[in-house]
Amino acid sequence: MTLTSILPTLQIILSILLVIAILLQRSEESLGGAFGGSDSVDTVKNTRRGSEKTLFQASIVIAVLFTLVSIIVVVTK
Repeated sequence: MTLTSILPTLQIILSILLVIAILLQRSEESLGGAFGGSDSVDTVKNTRRGSEKTLFQASIVIAVLFTLVSIIVVVTK
């Protein structure tokens, strides 16, 4: 197996992991907050702790790996 045959498979796996990691994250925003408004009276910033922080950091790592693999796929073609 060559690198050019492994990279698309790796890209698919990373994309699935990225979607799962993003969907598992808790969202404090409601529909109004998604469009720039604020539905919440409480404006205290919530810090990430424990597994929420780990999931957030894993999402960043997976996104960076996905980007790098995507660039390598384009360059090697």
